[in-house]
Amino acid sequence: MGERLRAIRRQKGLSLHDVEARSHLEFKASVLGAYERGERAISVPRLLRLAEIYEVPADQLLPRSPDVEINLTEPAADVPLDGFTIDLTRLGQTDDPDAATINRYATTIQLQRQDFNGRMLTIRRDDLRVLAAALGRSADELGAHLDRLGLRAGA
Repeated sequence: MGERLRAIRRQKGLSLHDVEARSHLEFKASVLGAYERGERAISVPRLLRLAEIYEVPADQLLPRSPDVEINLTEPAADVPLDGFTIDLTRLGQTDDPDAATINRYATTIQLQRQDFNGRMLTIRRDDLRVLAAALGRSADELGAHLDRLGLRAGA
């Protein structure tokens, strides 16, 4: 992922210190450098914030892997046009390895939408694709995985 972060930053013509200044010190140059060198992991919320600063879709910051094909133009076969609803209560109770990432992403969506009911959250089609990419899955695979975990309401 670090190589991709560096490539996007350089394409934008930004130095590490430029990003630090743009973020009003939210991202220190030394931390950005550590992300780019792969010495430090970046959380999904921080990745989303960095995408905002770089003014690119979040999925563009993700590494390009020949093992994972991310189709941003075609919808996932089993995802309705308006997305689906995820059960946040069940999400908090699952011990699946992906649960922490899904939970962080759901929290980010809640903050962006100012939606704090805490029980259910609609995951829009674009949200699903970004989350799937962050987890190294296709949108179809992620939808099926959420179904197996019992996280998709009404599935």
